[in-house]
Amino acid sequence: MKGTLKFAGAAVLACSVMFCGAAEPVTVRIHDANDNHPVIPREIYGQFAEHLGTCIYGGLWVGPESPIPNEEGYRTDVFEALKALEIPVLRWPGGCFADEYHWMDGIGPREQRPRMVNTNWGGTVEDNSFGTHEFLNLCEKLGCEPYISGNVGSGTPEELAKWVEYMTAEEGPMAKLRKENGREKPWKVKYIGVGNESWGCGGNMRAEYYSDLYRRYSTYCRDYGQNRLYKIASGASDYDFNWTETLMKLVGNRMHGLSLHYYTIADWNNKGSATEFSDETYYSTLGKALEIEPVIRRHKAIMDSYDPDHRVDLMVDEWGTWFDEEPGTVRGYLFQQNTLRDAMVAALTLNVFHRHTDRVKMANIAQVVNVLQAMILTRGEEMVLTPTYHLFYMYRVHQGCEYLPTDCDAGVRKVDHGRTVPEVSVTASRSAEGQIHLSLVNPDLTQNRTLRIETDRLQPREVSGVILTADRISDYNDFGQESKVKNRFFDDFKLRKGVIELELPAKSIVTLTIR
Repeated sequence: MKGTLKFAGAAVLACSVMFCGAAEPVTVRIHDANDNHPVIPREIYGQFAEHLGTCIYGGLWVGPESPIPNEEGYRTDVFEALKALEIPVLRWPGGCFADEYHWMDGIGPREQRPRMVNTNWGGTVEDNSFGTHEFLNLCEKLGCEPYISGNVGSGTPEELAKWVEYMTAEEGPMAKLRKENGREKPWKVKYIGVGNESWGCGGNMRAEYYSDLYRRYSTYCRDYGQNRLYKIASGASDYDFNWTETLMKLVGNRMHGLSLHYYTIADWNNKGSATEFSDETYYSTLGKALEIEPVIRRHKAIMDSYDPDHRVDLMVDEWGTWFDEEPGTVRGYLFQQNTLRDAMVAALTLNVFHRHTDRVKMANIAQVVNVLQAMILTRGEEMVLTPTYHLFYMYRVHQGCEYLPTDCDAGVRKVDHGRTVPEVSVTASRSAEGQIHLSLVNPDLTQNRTLRIETDRLQPREVSGVILTADRISDYNDFGQESKVKNRFFDDFKLRKGVIELELPAKSIVTLTIR
């Protein structure tokens, strides 16, 4: 049961896994008999790019004159890696940066664009060489939806209205300006965020005040021609359920989506190292990451009470791990390494999102390059694909597929603060071609799990697999070294009378394709 997995033009070598005994067998059942299941929105696999550190400059963009290989200023290696990831939506320009960003500074000849100080992130000088045209053209090249985060904190309704007109109108003064700057046809822009973290860096507002501002600013975000805006209100952080209740009560169906931010942070004052941590800290991190599920449930319940018809979606447009910056890096750039632990957090979180697609229609991990839980790290001409990248590459098969409920009789591990971590976490989907994709997560650092996988209807005839694991949970991929954490073939399973039997290695993530 072996095949060929291709990535970036190269075959990935098969993986040989050594087993060291297993606990009691775990039964996983995939409920595939019903043909009326929800679809996993592609946008749940969204990305986020802020003018922060080297996410934009040196990450996505080096400029057309750079000696680093590029296509029209976009880094060739990063672009190709993102293209392979099939990212569905990219959020920009922030984050906190968005509410100090004035879009007209980022249009016209690059050498004439005014500079500004990025007061949020490191106090560095922003030269605005990457602006509206550069971002929207990148989205077109990647084939993803742009998600524009508008300035409500320091901007005006007129400024936001003119930006929408500039991007999407066929005719008018802003369309004329766009054409003078080299873009004849308007772009397709679906998602518009009306402010960001308005309770904090976006203006330190009260929920009631922001609700009124949302109603005002969103009024002037017009639909031009065939373009139809999907307006997203600045929502709550973590456990601020009052913010959600206030917006649902005062804004309601005037918004299409309501954002939610949730970071996996142990302690704001002592976030801990991204690469050096104890076993106890590892399990605690997973427990904190998984607490996003009861948080989502609580926000959903509030939304349900005001909106039983689910006209307003929940958008988790910032999420991921947040550890201390790497020693020796620029303070305020939020550059952190990325280990197998981060991939575990991503897998467990995506499994949660899959279970809540009745409300959760988008999620944007923070951030795409060189910042926090990044897909990609760059240093000069070098590039590294992180464990989280490989996890997203493995999980991309679930995008836009039919979600299939599962039962799993595995137990749980109790961790600190009353949280728990499942012994095995499972998610499944069915493609339009009828293939079932089953992702299995074993977070345990030492214990393999023997699994018995059953289906309601499909009689499996062919199975193939991919695994993500490493020698240590703290392993990461670094510049100038062979990758320690990457996707490999997995074929240590047996197919017996329509039942799949396998041993899921400790600290591993496996995705099976069942035909």
